[in-house]
Amino acid sequence: MSTCVRRIPVGSTTNRVFPLSFPVPDPDPGRAVLPTCYGDKIGPKIVLRSVYWGRREGFGWKEGGRLGNQRVVVLSISGRAVEERIGEEKEREGSKRLKAEVIVAASITVLLGVGNRVLYKLALIPLKQYPFFLAQLATFGYVLVYFSILYFRYHAGIVTDEMLSLPKTWYLAVGLLEALAAASGMAAGAILSGASIPILSQTFLVWQLLLSFIFLGRRYRVNQVLGCSLVAIGVIITVASGSAGGLTLKDAGIFWTLLMVTSFLFQAADTVLKEIIFLDAARNLKGGSVDLFVVNSYGSAFQALFICLLLPFLSKLWGVPFNQLPAYLKDGATCFLNLGSLSSGCDGAPLLPLLFVMVNMAFNISLLHLIKISSALVSCLASTFSVPLSVYAFTLPLPYIGAPSTLPAGFVSGIFVLVVGMLLYAWTPPPETTTTTVDKRA
Repeated sequence: MSTCVRRIPVGSTTNRVFPLSFPVPDPDPGRAVLPTCYGDKIGPKIVLRSVYWGRREGFGWKEGGRLGNQRVVVLSISGRAVEERIGEEKEREGSKRLKAEVIVAASITVLLGVGNRVLYKLALIPLKQYPFFLAQLATFGYVLVYFSILYFRYHAGIVTDEMLSLPKTWYLAVGLLEALAAASGMAAGAILSGASIPILSQTFLVWQLLLSFIFLGRRYRVNQVLGCSLVAIGVIITVASGSAGGLTLKDAGIFWTLLMVTSFLFQAADTVLKEIIFLDAARNLKGGSVDLFVVNSYGSAFQALFICLLLPFLSKLWGVPFNQLPAYLKDGATCFLNLGSLSSGCDGAPLLPLLFVMVNMAFNISLLHLIKISSALVSCLASTFSVPLSVYAFTLPLPYIGAPSTLPAGFVSGIFVLVVGMLLYAWTPPPETTTTTVDKRA
């Protein structure tokens, strides 16, 4: 229990507020916290020249005697109330820092998402005959790069033995979901038109909301659900306004449409599972957090394993018979390296494919970091926001593409709806305010 004394001339009042000479924080505007004052130390007590009066649980005051012609008031402050108040201040400061970090991380994710989509298109210009080679280059290249980074981070002490000893079952499930998403997405993507795929990808948001509700027990406010819906509608308007997306979906058939929607279900389940991994690791590591490259490395390794098991099926989807796969991969490597007689028409390789792999890797890392510090749904919104920006990017004079695309007629309307949805999702209703009676005593 800390004690302080207020010395006030008889009959006078004051409402001047000074910082305390011991660690009790200032009150928030509109909230009366006792005391906020400054004084001179006299023996074991503090004689206060000014005080802000107010009521709060854990605080109290009582009058003492007189010191000359001064009236003395002794204020009693419980240590528990002081600790609670300081804890609240630290929690608010931490929340502000986290929000700023999430905004920065989300912005970086959006930019990398745009670069990822644009560079994928550019990478397929020299490898237009070998898209399956590009997909396998990315898949197996990630395993090598991620484990190399993990090795150096482990020897630098960033990754600990406790992180590496976490159960691998979750990572196995991540690899399986990513492989299934790739397989089903490739199968449906070979049939559906390019314009319809971004439209169907907006089901990703729906799956995110539903899976987070079921497996994470997360409850969303009405404005968040409505905001997510507007984001999806905005993307659909942006993409569909310049194409006959609805007709192509009808022509493709319901089976391939549902298969593409299922692929986005697998992707959404993958991101929610990664959020579960971070939450589970925080419990197992007693408040610590598992390193991003532990999750990425093991997840990519298991994905590559399942891709190998599905290779006969996947190669057929790309129109490459399994018995011709070795020759196909060899020719693809020759084009990628831009060597030999087969390199004709491979202008831009290996620079463009390598740029795509690097940016795609950075995008995946930033997406996982955003999941770690926020949620799977926020990462989904950041990724979704990159879709219309990518549409706009293709209207710019990019190298190797030729004549730029024209801006869809409903682009501005779609962007407007999308931004409104993002703002609505981020809007936080003001908390209910309560009136606190302030008591000033002379």
